[in-house]
Amino acid sequence: MLAIEMRIDAHGGPERFVPAEVELPPPGPGQVLLRQTAVGVNFIDVYHRRGTFPIPALPGAVGVEAVGTVAAAGAGVSLRPGERVGYAGPPVGSYASARLIDAARLVRLPDAVPDDVAAALMLKGMTAHMLFTRVRPLRPGDVVLVHAAAGGLGVLLTQWARAAGARVIGTVGSEAKAETARAAGCEATILYRHQDFVAETMRLTGGEGVDVVCEGIGGRVLERSLDCLKAFGTAINLGQAGEALAAIDLARLGPQRSLSVSVPGVFAHLRTLPDLQGAADTMFAMVGQGALRPEIGLRAPLREAGSVHRRLEAGETTGAAVLLP
Repeated sequence: MLAIEMRIDAHGGPERFVPAEVELPPPGPGQVLLRQTAVGVNFIDVYHRRGTFPIPALPGAVGVEAVGTVAAAGAGVSLRPGERVGYAGPPVGSYASARLIDAARLVRLPDAVPDDVAAALMLKGMTAHMLFTRVRPLRPGDVVLVHAAAGGLGVLLTQWARAAGARVIGTVGSEAKAETARAAGCEATILYRHQDFVAETMRLTGGEGVDVVCEGIGGRVLERSLDCLKAFGTAINLGQAGEALAAIDLARLGPQRSLSVSVPGVFAHLRTLPDLQGAADTMFAMVGQGALRPEIGLRAPLREAGSVHRRLEAGETTGAAVLLP
């Protein structure tokens, strides 16, 4: 099968993306040839493109999330041609119209979940699953601060937390994004460009602080988020979209404040789940119940990957971004 990949020939800016034709061989044992119909875009793709986390080989495609239809299956694979499947996680290379991939990485998709919605869910939804079932299970009445609450991940974190009975406060960059965050379930929003998020969080919680902070910006935002936590609260870092992670003085965490900091990785979560399909089914069931409603703010052709990255890095996107091969 002939596939189109959006490759980079060197680490750098969005202009590094160029389309390339690749002839894919038949799948080997344990593999599937996947004809991809929707590709999820995540900020880790930017890290891979920049070389913050270098991809294994250049030239090569970035991307860690997609859905599609099985075109052919190798020996020992239970999936059959025509089945709809999705995946998240390495190996990188999802910015393509088709690819070979290990069948063990794939999960079957429910008929009721469209391809673009599934592509917006696989990595971000499983990240929410990791946070709230494994890292810090939520209890009714917990208060959660979600940074970038109008982004693709922020929307899902907000919705998942609300489904668990938590109160959610979200930081956003504009009033338009505040509307998105409130529609997702934030009871209050903080315009971080104009308001001090620590002071506003404390005001909104009557000086008590929150139980959990979820942020993917790193640097100073993570450090200052510690000041938003109540005793025995947890700050969770999910990336470094703004700054690299700084060293945190353990004396700042306790014992008087009794705080925790977690830096979990969704790839490790996906790799160590005893039942990947079961975890995905839990997530998809929440979609069926209406608890998770992915916000897709941008759909674009696969060949426009560079333009999508420019908008993502500039903070111009709301909700998830999906590339369509």
